[in-house]
Order: sequence, then structure tokens, then C-alpha cells
Amino acid sequence: MSSLVRAASLTNYSEVALAGGLDPARMLVDAGLSPSVLREPDLLIPVERVGELLQTSAVMSGNESFGLCMAESRLLSNLGAVGMLIRDQPTLRDSLNVLMRYQALLNGSLLLMIEERAGVVVIREEVMAGNAQQPTRQRIELALGVMLRLMRQFLGASWQPRRVCFEHSAPRDLSAHHRLFGRCIEFDYDFNCIVCAKADLDTRNPSADPAMARYAQQLLDASARPQQGARMLEDVRRTILLLLPSGRCTIEQVAEHLGVVCRTVQRRLAERDQSFSSMVNDIRKELVTRHVIEGDRPLTEVAMLLGFSAPSGFSRWYHAQFGCSAKESRAVRGAVHSLAA
Repeated sequence: MSSLVRAASLTNYSEVALAGGLDPARMLVDAGLSPSVLREPDLLIPVERVGELLQTSAVMSGNESFGLCMAESRLLSNLGAVGMLIRDQPTLRDSLNVLMRYQALLNGSLLLMIEERAGVVVIREEVMAGNAQQPTRQRIELALGVMLRLMRQFLGASWQPRRVCFEHSAPRDLSAHHRLFGRCIEFDYDFNCIVCAKADLDTRNPSADPAMARYAQQLLDASARPQQGARMLEDVRRTILLLLPSGRCTIEQVAEHLGVVCRTVQRRLAERDQSFSSMVNDIRKELVTRHVIEGDRPLTEVAMLLGFSAPSGFSRWYHAQFGCSAKESRAVRGAVHSLAA
């Protein structure tokens, strides 16, 4: 079953499409979406179609930063009821915790992780491709752009992160990235993230309204109860993504990370017609799109990022999944790019 995302994820799509010489209505129809979704922000639509729309729009407009341009004027109000709850939290840290708790209500394919060490905070975002062959560049740049906009609503419009990192390679034109993120940007990194100081997360929110926050949370909790099984699924996916590069991605480690026993994880996955091994395999196939098809990392590094202890294990797995070697996939990609040029 396809993951779903609120139609509000397409906020500003028409403006960016028109600026790129596209017909927004025609692009939506071609992606299998009705143009009316732009007027129904709370409507849930298939994330794969959104991904197809953004990727095709970026290619046809010649704007490699299409998704990022959509993020430039996003507001908390675009997140609906979750945005209202985020707005009235006492600190940015509390707001990000709210976002993680209710992420599935906004976007079933977006995973958010926060790591702290030595006074530095790393806010990681991952997107599940759904279709293993669908590029994720536009969706992840949109997601990180929206995250930065959220943080600036607490920290001020001039606030700058310490670093912003992307798994994919740099575009030819970096002007949109510099305009939104500043100059501390790194590409071809191990994961997608925004890095800031711990003190930033503990900044107080002088306009927080505790009474409004309690009311908004009650409404959201009521709507989230039927989705507890789906939430466990997303928690497991998020933890697999976190643990894969460490080589410790076992169901035992995932259960320990989530604070439950293995049987609970197995039972919840079975309720959703899933198994742990199939989830690991699906996530590896999605990551392959970024690191083999879209990226230029050495394949030994790709093997490590996908949780293989040796390149030979990665090579055998890749051939079993795709019927060719990773080197052959890259050679095909290079030939296609040469023809396009």
C-alpha cells in the first residue's frame, strides 16, 4: 500500500511551476493527481505521485532545486492542526518532539530523527521512496527546506544552521540553496540533516499558549489512535535507517531501541503483513536508488551504508535483486546521461 501525504505538501507548487514555464494543472493530471488537490490541503494523496510530480517538474523546468523553491515561503499553518500544536510549544525541542510524534499524520514516508552529542544537535530526515527507482532529491530538499523554515519561526528569520548536509550530489546552480540555507552546505554526505547547537533547541518560545496546546493535542490524539499499528511500522523503518550503517541492524537491536521486546515488533509487523527481513530488504532497495543510481559514492562505501559487512555480500545481494551488478547499473546511467547531453 502506498504511503500517503497531506496535499498541503504541494503548497506553492503552482507558483514554482509557472515560474519554470510549466502548466501546473497539466503536470498534476499527468502525475495522476487532480488539480483540485491544491485547494484541499488536508486531503491525503499517494506520496509516489507527489514524488513523480516533483521529479518530472524539475526535469521539464530545468530547475534542479524545484522542491527547495517550494519550501522557501512555507509557514507552520501549512502543517494544519499539527502546525498549531507545534506553534504553542514552550521550546523548539518540544516542537520537534511533537513533529516526530505526529509525523505519520502529515507524511507517511518521511522519517525524522534527532541525535545529540557534545552540545551539537543533528536533525536527520529520510524519505521512503516507495518506488525503488524513483529519485528522492526533490522530496528531501523540500523536507529539509520546510524544517529550516519551521526552525526560523522560533529562532528568527536570520538564524543560520551550523551545517546542512545532503546525500545527493550538488546541483549545477547553488543559488537557491545559498539563499535558503546559507553557505555551510555539504553534498554527497552519509545522510540528510540540519546541524545546530543544543542551545538552539532549548530557546524559549515567548508566544507559547499552553491552553491552546493542550486543546490541539487532545484533537490530534483522538485522530491518531486508529493509526497505532502504522506508527509502529514507521518507528521500525526509522530505526532500521538509523542502524543500517552501523552493521547492528537486527530485530533485537531495533526492539531494544524502541523499548519493546522482539515479539512485540514481530506481532505488530505481522498485523501489517510485513516482516523485519522484508522491511530491511525494501529499505536497502530504496537506498540503492540514491547511492548507486543517483550518487557517485565508491561502492565499498555504499555497501557499508546499506549494512553489509563486506563488499562481496553487497555484490551478491545487488545481483539477486536487480539481475546485474552495481557497476553495470552505473554504466547504464552514464550512457543515458551521455545521450541526454
